[in-house]
Amino acid sequence: MENKLKRIAVYCGSSDQIDQKYLDSAYDLGQLLAINGISLVYGGGKTGMMGRVADGVMSQNGEVIGITIERFTIPQFLPEGITKLEVKKTMHQRKARMAELADGFIALPGGFGTMDEFFDTLTLAQIGIHKKPIGVLNVDGFYNALKDLFLSFKNNGFTYDFHDSLYFIENDSKLLLNKMQSYVPSGQLHEWIERTDI
Repeated sequence: MENKLKRIAVYCGSSDQIDQKYLDSAYDLGQLLAINGISLVYGGGKTGMMGRVADGVMSQNGEVIGITIERFTIPQFLPEGITKLEVKKTMHQRKARMAELADGFIALPGGFGTMDEFFDTLTLAQIGIHKKPIGVLNVDGFYNALKDLFLSFKNNGFTYDFHDSLYFIENDSKLLLNKMQSYVPSGQLHEWIERTDI
């Protein structure tokens, strides 16, 4: 299969106070991306899952592009050995640059920042600003509650069945990546966009 995804932005937690299984999942995903010839775009940190996903890519000699902000340019946060680091003034500029560089997006477990990045990306897809695949790696059931929340959105009329095509939630990183590689934007979704006054 042709590799349509040259760069993937990964959103994930930067905390070191987390279970090893999350750190390992980030490292494994980084390796998988590099093995498949996919560059990493990420938040430009060296702690927590952010650091491990970059380590995983670099262990396979892959490209790592970090996008950080000025207030995080302190030694305890700055990564070493990555391909490129860009420094932006604001979080909004950081997210916009990551989205610009990426051909797709994956959310790993994380906290408020990860959710902000993920929902921003998902909302832009919902209103047709981009047509790039969005994946969620559900490590050890971490995102089961998110799946329930999405179902609640739909059951209460805030989203529709065809909005399910905007994202993939999978427990296995290889399956997730395969689905993202073969992603085709929903025609029904974009018909809805065209007739909706957003």
